[in-house]
Amino acid sequence: MNPDLSRLQSYPFEKLAQLKAGITPDKGYRAINLAIGEPKHSPPAFVTDAIIDHLHGLANYPLTKGTPALRETIATWLMQRFSLPAASVDAERHVLPVNGTREALFAFAQAVVDRSQPQPLVMMPNPFYQIYEGAALLAGAEPWLINTTAASDWLPDFDSVPAEAWQHCQLLYLCSPGNPTGAVINAATLAKLIELAEKYDFIIASDECYSELYFDEANPPVGLLQVAAQIGNSDYRRCMVFHSLSKRSNLPGMRSGFVAGDAALIKEFLLYRTYQGCAMSPYIQSASITAWQDEKHVVENRTQYREKFAVVLDILNTVTEATHPAASFYLWLKIPERFTANGAGGDTEFAQQLFAQKNINLLPGSYLSREAHGINPGSGYVRIALVAPLDECIEAAQRIKDFIINT
Repeated sequence: MNPDLSRLQSYPFEKLAQLKAGITPDKGYRAINLAIGEPKHSPPAFVTDAIIDHLHGLANYPLTKGTPALRETIATWLMQRFSLPAASVDAERHVLPVNGTREALFAFAQAVVDRSQPQPLVMMPNPFYQIYEGAALLAGAEPWLINTTAASDWLPDFDSVPAEAWQHCQLLYLCSPGNPTGAVINAATLAKLIELAEKYDFIIASDECYSELYFDEANPPVGLLQVAAQIGNSDYRRCMVFHSLSKRSNLPGMRSGFVAGDAALIKEFLLYRTYQGCAMSPYIQSASITAWQDEKHVVENRTQYREKFAVVLDILNTVTEATHPAASFYLWLKIPERFTANGAGGDTEFAQQLFAQKNINLLPGSYLSREAHGINPGSGYVRIALVAPLDECIEAAQRIKDFIINT
């Protein structure tokens, strides 16, 4: 067996299941699950219709690089969404469809990390999407965690990274808007990171799967390719972005996304994926085209999340520190200090007791982070995914409020 498999930690939801093992929650409450970031809004009907209408594609082997029609649709969406210069995204050279960003984010590290180099590092935010860590370890690199805390406005503290670490960095994972905090990296910081990538010879993999879940319609989150174009990096050298229909269009079960950016990297990643064998089904490709071409359902999706955040924050802000994220559907909630009185983070105790007393599932923040540079930045927080229907989110917020008051 690959010896690096033993270095992988249990997934956060496995840890949560162990935390709840043997506990029977109060059956006077219906179960509400706000632990997993699985969208519950209805998928667009026209997308499900497109799947049915294109099932004839099952008779054909799909190409790993996808159909020209899908790549052209993605290229057009990228240029429109991120105000990129006309014709600056070549569907043939800059775009590669993938079966969801999860597998692509993992596979990308396997393709680009050069394990023959001494002490290869893969940098990532902390807390983080655990796929980044697993990808680094199985690629033969060491994860370098960049803490995100209230002091850095919930963004990775890039200034804390020493020059020696940048010198060994081969890949930098970004997540903007961030999971779990919803913080958005601004254009100036992205420009600085692109300059660092040039200086120290590393690649940036920007996970932008929450980019369409924002709250100010006039100010959508900026993207890595957008900033690259603005600073004159017109071929998107060293820059790769990862997008998905899962959150944008409430289609997690379709496993449809794409990677776009540096043409040289796309070429090599396509070679890797040709062997890995992850071609997207023809009917999924056809349905994906319809999803990327429509923005009306995405605006409605944001409207629903905006309403949920407004109501939930009104309830929770009377008893705890709850701040509105810039984007995403996560609420990064600081737990009351009395839960941390024993010197630990207290987030696991909070989540466990909340489940037992109120039948609500939340994810302890420490399950999404690691001890790094003297702290665990997820400790003392819980992640609330406001994916349930509005009435369930309101009920859950009221139960959490009652729990905080009476526990």
